Amino acid sequence: MAEVKKKGVSTKRAFIFFNCDENKSEQSMNIFYNHIVYKDTQASRKLLWSKIQNERTENRINIADENLAEVKRLITEDDDPTQASALMQFGAIKEIDCL
Repeated sequence: MAEVKKKGVSTKRAFIFFNCDENKSEQSMNIFYNHIVYKDTQASRKLLWSKIQNERTENRINIADENLAEVKRLITEDDDPTQASALMQFGAIKEIDCL
C-alpha cells in the first residue's frame, strides 16, 4: 500500500531534470549542466514543471502536444514524476535520495 503524503511535507526523495540524447544514456546526462535538485514537494514539482515547459519552448526537448497534459499530471500530481521521461525526447527526470 502506498504511503500517504501530507500536502507540502518533504520526503527524502528529490528529482533532477536532465537534457540528454535520444536514447537517454546516462553518459549524456551532465550533472554539471543540469544541477538543480527539485524536492518532492508540491512547490518544487511546480518548479520542475516550469523547467520542462521552458526546455520545450526553447526546443531543447520534445513532447508531443497530445502528451503534454499527461506529462504535467505525472510531474505535478503523480507519485513518480520520472514516468514522464517516457513521453519526452531529449529529456529525462531522475530520482535521487536526499540525506
